[in-house]
Amino acid sequence: MDGYLLVDKPLGISSFGVVARVRRIISDAKGKKVKIGHCGTLDPAASGLMILVIGKYTKKASEFSKLDKTYIAEITLGLESSTGDREGELTRINDKIPSIQEVQAVLDGFVGEISQVPPAFSAVKVDGQRAYKLARQGREVKIEPRKVTIYKLQTTNYEYPKLCFTARVSSGTYVRSLAKDIGQKLGTGAYVSALRRTKVGDFDIKDALIFEKLNISELETEVVKE
Repeated sequence: MDGYLLVDKPLGISSFGVVARVRRIISDAKGKKVKIGHCGTLDPAASGLMILVIGKYTKKASEFSKLDKTYIAEITLGLESSTGDREGELTRINDKIPSIQEVQAVLDGFVGEISQVPPAFSAVKVDGQRAYKLARQGREVKIEPRKVTIYKLQTTNYEYPKLCFTARVSSGTYVRSLAKDIGQKLGTGAYVSALRRTKVGDFDIKDALIFEKLNISELETEVVKE
């Protein structure tokens, strides 16, 4: 089974957990361990499209991971989170209520190439270790800013304190960092309260397998070879 597979990751499970389950299903059916990887982490608090690479296709993981991503995001204004999402410790910033015009102007200001600092609770490596492991130990995590590109930020709904938007971004962009930066520009603070990845390049969530229904016959049918 060499190829790639589109899976809709549910909330509450890590990307590693998705890979582990698919590996277990295939390995049990084949009677041998199968090499599987994924092409872009989704946090447990996020859902949506994951591309898994199987067998010889694990060598092509970087080709998929470099593709642009599209997300549907909900951010909550007025607070900040220690992790950038709802799993962290929340701190009230203020009760300022920006107008929709202010919100849109700030969003428009982020479109294009920007400098972004990934969250401390992320898989970015710092001195050879994953940043989130250092952060969980209570150690100071210093991550250098990086250039990313925001192609599109389109507001879909705004009812304070909830702001919903669609974002199409380059590989390596952290929506949690984007939300924090938006909150700082608005003067309100902000964190990601819901996040769903809907596209990776031209791959769409509508073509992905439902994680809870995965079985070997479906996997054998749906694994794609090019």
